Amino acid sequence: MDTTTIRVSEPREMLAYLPHQLGFRPSHSAVAVSLRPPRGRIGLVARVDLPDLADVERGPQLARGLVSHLVADRASGAVLVLYTQDDPRDPGPTRTVARAAAEHFREAAHTLLGEVVVWVVTPHGYLALDCDDRECCPRGGRPLRDLESTAVGAHMVLAGSSVADCREDLARIRPAPGNARRSVSRVAVRWRARADEAQRDGGDALRAWREQSVTAWRAAVEVELASSATGAAVASAPLGPSALGKIEAGLEDRRVRDGVLVTLVPGTRDLAERSVRDDATAASSEMADAVGAIIDPRCAVEPPVAETAAHVRVLESVVAHGRRGAQPPALTLLALLAWWQGDGARARLLLERALAEDPAYTLAQLLDATLAAAVPPGWISRPL
Repeated sequence: MDTTTIRVSEPREMLAYLPHQLGFRPSHSAVAVSLRPPRGRIGLVARVDLPDLADVERGPQLARGLVSHLVADRASGAVLVLYTQDDPRDPGPTRTVARAAAEHFREAAHTLLGEVVVWVVTPHGYLALDCDDRECCPRGGRPLRDLESTAVGAHMVLAGSSVADCREDLARIRPAPGNARRSVSRVAVRWRARADEAQRDGGDALRAWREQSVTAWRAAVEVELASSATGAAVASAPLGPSALGKIEAGLEDRRVRDGVLVTLVPGTRDLAERSVRDDATAASSEMADAVGAIIDPRCAVEPPVAETAAHVRVLESVVAHGRRGAQPPALTLLALLAWWQGDGARARLLLERALAEDPAYTLAQLLDATLAAAVPPGWISRPL
């Protein structure tokens, strides 16, 4: 979910924009769009599975939930876009599902948002659900190529926006080659052994291990920032096994993970080092302030573009090179960054992977509850 200052001049501009906003081309989906006053500026964009919204029992409740989120986004109106396989004006199961979904949403929205226009996008065309004028909306809809020549579409492409072919592609992280993973694994095993020794020795030894883990993270981020600043290719991460192995093993320690988390927030300076070096409560107030900068609208900041991109690349490299099935810390931090950037779909997919690997991972559970409640990051909720 996200907000945008782009204002659509006609429906095809909005339909061209939505895949860029979602980050992927929806299918079998219902997308509710918040229209904010005074001139219908697009606000919240929320996607659900089309069969769920059409379901006789779950559909009305889901529709009421969508409407409540749009109202909380200060919407004065709404548009519903249905992504189906076929033209729902033709007889068949698509017609039944689309009509039921539209009816549930319209009934839920009527009192608070008024009449809702429903558009339909198929793999071949787009149309208004209620339009029976075959000249306006021919059978199968107007051609999709009309959406490729819009001002909004051109703006998004020039801004560097790209659209994944499907929702699953948003969180796809390709594993690194086997020899690279084995090199990282050897480092991680040694670094975990160092952690065990430090745990036995306690005191200064454990603090030193944690601080060195945070140092490995910072050094990796600096490498990524330097690479992007000089225009170097970043498709294959330039990070060596020493950095990635230490980061993977370090993130398994909660104090190190929390230290890495606060480095994501601009202006925290050496808070990460102090949080792992000092007693647990020494920097607790500052740690809370750092988290507040992500979630609290009163003091929220937007994720810094270059730094956040570097953070994402390092964490994705950790996942790509790390032990399969044992990456909840990196996956959860990636989900947090996605949610902070307003990319709820990617955040959801990453969290599903994290919780599949460790259903009891507390930070993933907390973020999962946040997404389930459709709570946006603080900067999106700041008062206008």
